[in-house]
Amino acid sequence: MTHATLTDVAAFDGTDRLEGLWDVSFEKGVITHVGESGTNPPAGQRIDGTGATLLPGLIDAHVHFLDPEEPGTLAGFGVTTALDMGTWPAAFVSALRAAGTGADIRSSGAPIAGTGGTHAHIPGFPADSLVGTADAARRTVAARVGQGVDHIKPILERPGAGGPDLATATAVVEAAHEAGLRVVAHAGNTAAYALAAEAGIDVLTHAPLDADLDHELVQALSGGGHVVVPTLTMMRGTARAIGNPALSYDHARDAVTALHRAGATIVAGTDANNAPGVPAAVPHGSSLHDELGLLVEAGLSPVEALRAATGVAARAFGLHDRGGIRPGLRADLLLVAGDPCTDIAATREIRGVRAAGRAVERARPGNE
Repeated sequence: MTHATLTDVAAFDGTDRLEGLWDVSFEKGVITHVGESGTNPPAGQRIDGTGATLLPGLIDAHVHFLDPEEPGTLAGFGVTTALDMGTWPAAFVSALRAAGTGADIRSSGAPIAGTGGTHAHIPGFPADSLVGTADAARRTVAARVGQGVDHIKPILERPGAGGPDLATATAVVEAAHEAGLRVVAHAGNTAAYALAAEAGIDVLTHAPLDADLDHELVQALSGGGHVVVPTLTMMRGTARAIGNPALSYDHARDAVTALHRAGATIVAGTDANNAPGVPAAVPHGSSLHDELGLLVEAGLSPVEALRAATGVAARAFGLHDRGGIRPGLRADLLLVAGDPCTDIAATREIRGVRAAGRAVERARPGNE
């Protein structure tokens, strides 16, 4: 591929909105030049970006896959990296990766659950994912490492609800860390949040519907190096589907507000999936734009929400080759009309997407 340059664009570089207009060049899937407009970018294809804003490709930090077309759907909405939080069998995940089309995938493989929890009753849930002891947890982590996973995903429940107990959850964390992997825990209620914090979980995903987080837990999560991926889109859908007054989306939103005010690291993720029996079907791609809006409603500024889906997300998961716009990074790029740094809804106005420099077919309105 010859050099291509997006010219005269406004730019959000994964951290802040840059002043003025910019030219951004890329070749062989990598950004090669970032300079103020008119600063003689390399020769090659010119792509006029007048009136548009360039962003790093978006990162959805919580998805699941059932259909080989889903990575392409994600990329069509500007989501160029997807962090899978529970897809199996391993051969299917390998096939998705090998296809190399659409969003770039990082995966946990099959999650790890307790022998008596909700996930133990999911038809087809892998038997080796069900653990009841610390030793069994270590063996399962070793099996996932052998399958080439990128992170480990335990399913935590409130104590007594059939999920891993503290000793088992701690064993998952220790074994994963020994292998150099992060641990991303499903934690859908306040008791599971507390268990995750005590076990030393790196990333908590979902936000509680059952109650507000207490002050001490908010402070522990904000000051202990934890990351939270609240999946507000899924939590809102779940609260609506269940229709139980005791489970309120307000708690999930207020948890994000409290964590954000306390300085916690918030990362954007949706729980996009279309699995049978899930409480809410969350579409791939379009839902991340919904998530950004919900994060803003919860108190993040538009710039902070964009960081949660770009630079902050990349750092939280050790993806040091993406999440920004600077020479040497992957040419994962999203061009949108308008200025999402002031109006987060502008991320939906997609003018073009590049995944590792390759042009991606844009999502059609009927897919939204």
